[in-house]
Amino acid sequence: MWELIRNNRRKSALIFFLMGALLLTLGWFLGAALLHSKDGGALGIVFAGILWLILTLIAYFSGDSILLSAANAKEVTPDVHPRLFNVVEEMKIAAGLPKMPKVYIINDPSPNAFAAGRSPENCSVAVTAGLLSQLNRDELQGVVAHEVSHILNRDVLFMTFAGVMLGSIALLSQVFLRSMWFTGGGGGRYSSRDSRGGGGQAQLIIAVAAIALAILAPILARIFYFAISRKREYLADASAARLTRYPEGLASALDKIANSHYDMQKTDSATAPMYIVNPLNKKSRSAVSWFSTHPPLEERIRILRNMTHGASLTDYQEAYTAAKKRIDRVVPKSGLLDKAAVPLRSAFVGEEAGAAAGKTKQRDLGDLMHKVNQYTFINCPCGIKLKAPPQYNRETVKCPRCGRVHRVGKSDI
Repeated sequence: MWELIRNNRRKSALIFFLMGALLLTLGWFLGAALLHSKDGGALGIVFAGILWLILTLIAYFSGDSILLSAANAKEVTPDVHPRLFNVVEEMKIAAGLPKMPKVYIINDPSPNAFAAGRSPENCSVAVTAGLLSQLNRDELQGVVAHEVSHILNRDVLFMTFAGVMLGSIALLSQVFLRSMWFTGGGGGRYSSRDSRGGGGQAQLIIAVAAIALAILAPILARIFYFAISRKREYLADASAARLTRYPEGLASALDKIANSHYDMQKTDSATAPMYIVNPLNKKSRSAVSWFSTHPPLEERIRILRNMTHGASLTDYQEAYTAAKKRIDRVVPKSGLLDKAAVPLRSAFVGEEAGAAAGKTKQRDLGDLMHKVNQYTFINCPCGIKLKAPPQYNRETVKCPRCGRVHRVGKSDI
């Protein structure tokens, strides 16, 4: 597995620097077109490099905090949802992570999840309240294993950096195109002067090339970024099946997430690619385009359910090849060298494996959201559960059914 991670790192570094080269090339053309001098291209490269460095430092030291804050995720303790912490700890041990990931819950009824962090020593797993209320233990384990696999495979930091690179290219392009708009293209400033020196035609060519690159570079970078994202989703599915030894758990979870009638309340194009299922495009079960951040859901589910002989990376590659009906390696060669069998396990049985249904599911979802938002729960002997918000400033609360008066914070929580 370490050889697989090293191989993943090498590819990530190559892709990262290729996108950096695109950013610096864009900077040169934009600088040359705007400043109309021999030094304009060099200054453009310097500006692009500084922009890249600043955004990269922000992403490295604060990227996970920014993502979690944008998703309105709140860190929770084991008493809020013991089963979630138990599953995360199981997957941490199975994956060999050096440290327990921080656990966050997103106050949203739509089922989904993502991972964040710059290293296995500094990482987080965030799940929605809807995911916890709708999935059974096997399904929850499959989703958590998928997110832990992103951490293990070093996908989280790379995708954060790649997203920063994409944002830098888009920002630089927007600055240039807006400046060209407000200055009328800048042609009147240099055409007569440069034509006397014979450089007018060259400057015009540079200006046209810069405009074309400013338009095309963000599109190409976005296609590149999404193509990388799709490959890594396949590998995370494969790794999750290996960690849980139960591919059906993740397959069933993906099916439930796709068919949920809830939509994410707070998401955008910057955070959507980080989720296990893109919340902005989860209804596209079979369609995929250049701008798709994830593989088709039906295909992901079909591959996992075709793993009937084992849960190794080799078994996933064979199921992937059968589903795609072509030879296309999604698991790196180093990952296929391990021929050790990973036998499938049986599903969990018992009350803990079951998910709530109907009105009970809705009530559990509401209770969980209230816990995440630090409500105080007071169980009245008459059977009513009272919920006091954190901003409630009175010492007592009266039960609307039996009239008993309870002291807030003194009853069972």
